Amino acid sequence: MTAGATRYPLEGVVSWNMNTTCNYRCSYCTQRFVDDRGQWAKDLPRFIAAFAALPGDWEIKLSGGEPFRHPDFIPTVRALVEARRRVSVVTNFAAPLEELRAFAEATRARPGLISASLHLEYAEPNEVLAKVQALAPHHAGRIVVTCVATRANLPRLEEIKHAYDAAGVTFRIQPEKQDRDVIDYDDGERDQLIKLGGHNGTGSIDPSFAGRACWAGARYFIVDHRGDAFRCYPARRQRRESLGNLLDGTFRVRVDPEPCRYSYCNCTVPQQRGMVDTRRS
Repeated sequence: MTAGATRYPLEGVVSWNMNTTCNYRCSYCTQRFVDDRGQWAKDLPRFIAAFAALPGDWEIKLSGGEPFRHPDFIPTVRALVEARRRVSVVTNFAAPLEELRAFAEATRARPGLISASLHLEYAEPNEVLAKVQALAPHHAGRIVVTCVATRANLPRLEEIKHAYDAAGVTFRIQPEKQDRDVIDYDDGERDQLIKLGGHNGTGSIDPSFAGRACWAGARYFIVDHRGDAFRCYPARRQRRESLGNLLDGTFRVRVDPEPCRYSYCNCTVPQQRGMVDTRRS
């Protein structure tokens, strides 16, 4: 094992951006410049087979775009469950409650996480909270609500977090990114973001783990709707550290942890799952 690496993660995680389709057009969306917002994974049996063939236990985190807009979303969830994979989802939570309940029911035997994005340009906090409360009895896993901390949103976030905390619902913020990097918050804004928990509750805004051994590439990776896989989100952003393509026979998952090569890490899965040493020097 590489020096400084954390223990072998018993459950690996895949972030599968299974489509670019979305019913929202948020002003701060990092995908708003994608040329075609109407693409989705089509060769689903080969995707399912590839995920089923991964060594050991894995969680598949479905995202997009908006994954509930994929025409075969629920059948894909059921197929992944049948392949003995835990399934989570990152969603704007705009899907009808019956579709959200169908996801909860499909994943009941081995529930994953529902990460519901609160987009204040399209939804009101009390409406999303009521929907979470209506879904919670049907979902055996966790439901977390996140919100992008734009400068327009910042004045509202403390009050929203207080209301969600009082209702027993986890509320987390995500820093706004432009050109794929965190915007230039001033010191007061950064203090406010830290008080709100930092990026996804990690306590940091734009952390760097450069040079530290990380299991990304071995027990975590990103794959898009075409099957192209990369070690992590920064790797995909810079088009580096490709793992090949899941569908054409070139995909190879790594075996050991390797040093992080990026000055900014926005991959919260390795941070939250103990796949990288997050201790401050």
